[in-house]
This record gives sequence, structure tokens and C-alpha cells, in this order.
Amino acid sequence: MKLVFAGTPEVAVPALDALIASDRHEVAAVVTRPDAPAGRGRRLVASPVAERAEEAGIEVLKPARPRDEDFLARLREIAPDCCPVVAYGALLPKEALAVPARGWVNLHFSLLPAWRGAAPVQHVVMAGDEVTGASTFLIEEGLDSGPVYGVLTEEVRPTDTSGDLLTRLAFAGAGLLAATMDGIEDGTLHAVPQPAEGITLAPKITVEDAQVQWSAPALRVDRVVRGCTPAPGAWTLFRGERLKLVQAAPVQDRADLAPGELSAAKNNVYVGTGSHAVELLWVQPQGKKPMRAADWARGVRIAPGELLGV
Repeated sequence: MKLVFAGTPEVAVPALDALIASDRHEVAAVVTRPDAPAGRGRRLVASPVAERAEEAGIEVLKPARPRDEDFLARLREIAPDCCPVVAYGALLPKEALAVPARGWVNLHFSLLPAWRGAAPVQHVVMAGDEVTGASTFLIEEGLDSGPVYGVLTEEVRPTDTSGDLLTRLAFAGAGLLAATMDGIEDGTLHAVPQPAEGITLAPKITVEDAQVQWSAPALRVDRVVRGCTPAPGAWTLFRGERLKLVQAAPVQDRADLAPGELSAAKNNVYVGTGSHAVELLWVQPQGKKPMRAADWARGVRIAPGELLGV
């Protein structure tokens, strides 16, 4: 089939690579979000998908909005058979959905209908799910509600951050998306409607969602830290400034600290929660680089009974 691939972040690159490598399909063009400011200089930078497509000599389309008439006209000129999508980052209007004969097929990083929305992997980790996966489905105008072509499953490991899990799903999902394109092309794969039960939503995680509540149990604190790593980053307050929590771990044998209470030894930093303590392993003070929590504690000289989150 002739394909137009839509995607933007690094997590979409493995799928693009898999489709470029396929001897059954042609990636005629790529659709991605416009260049965005990045770094300290706020210089405009192309998306990872745009950079990979340019390296491969593939036409790149960067509409400000996918309903722009210039973009729609070019899409009709290319006349793709199918448009695979991975984390494109913009809603597709019905005018765009109508162009490819076999539709737009999205690779979504959850087992649909669970965790429909922008941040499925973060919600999986924060909810404590033990198994997740990826799904390919035909895009409709509803939110991730279209019929499903294929799925794969992936175990959620006890120490997984959302970044760890998303990386594994991106590479496994690339194979699923390529296989889905093959099955659509040869007529062996047909989309099945999603069940009406088991629907959960995964809206974007905000900075406010990522604030650690020390009155919660240690297990919940651990899940929030892992689920918000690398973005938006779990955080708390220390002496009125934000302290990012890069890595932490529950400690079963310490229950002597009040919620948010700090206890620093030579090589360990503990914080009380609503149950037992957690050990801070890596933190990032405001305006500084990540550092070992023990090094941070020595530098700030924690006072007895001092609290996080105040």
C-alpha cells in the first residue's frame, strides 16, 4: 500500500522505521507537528519523526492544523491507501479521515478499551496495572473508540517508569503496526468493535497531578514517581521551592516517620508517608541537575523533623 505516516515524538520513530523497512509498502510522506522551540535558546527544532523522514528522503508535511486546506489538498494529491498514526498530537478532522481508502490506523499504547486518551502509559503505571500492551485500531471521530485490528501484551515490571515501559511498547508496537498494514493490504485482518465494558480514560498528566501527596501510602507515592518519570516529573516542596523526585523506593521496615517527615543518614534519605517510608534515591533541586538524594541532603543540612510538601 501507499502510506502517509503521521507521528511526532521519538516514541513514533520505531514504527516509522519498521514501515520504511517493509518491502510491501511505500511511505510516500510523513505528517508531523510543526517545528517547536526547544532548549535554552528556544530555537525552533523539527520533531524526531520529521528528522527521521528527512534522513530517509521522505516528503514531510507540517500543517499548523490538519484541517488546513493546503494540507488536505496535498494529502488528496498523494492519495494514500492507508495512513498509520503513532502519537501525532492533533485531532484529525473528518475531511482528513475521508482521504485514504482504508482509513487512518492508530497504534495506541494500551489494551483498548482501557486507558483511552493522551497518557495511557503514565496512567497504567500510576494505577498499578500488572499487564498492559498496545492496540492498532481504525480511527473514528470519537476518542480512541474505533474498531481494533490487533493487540500485543506487555508485563509492567515493579520498577518500571512510564519512560521504561513506553520505550518497550514503542519497539514492540512497531512490529504490530507493520503487521497490521500487511493484514489490511492482503485482506486477512478485519477490525473488531471494542467492547462496551472496561472503558477507562487516560487524560494528559498535569504538573498538579504530579505533586506527591505524602499522606498517601508508600505504594501510591512510588507509583506517582514512576508514572511521572520522565514527564512531567513528580515533585514536592522543600523550604518553599520545588524539588523534583527522580527516583524513590518504598522501604517496608520503616514506619516511624510522619507523612512528609525527612530522615537523613550518611548514605540514605527517607520520607514518611501514610504507611511506611520511602527512600529518596535521586532528586533534582530547582534550577539544578539531578543528583543523588544523599548528596542533596548533605548540602541542605536537613533539620530534625523537617518536612517535605510544606
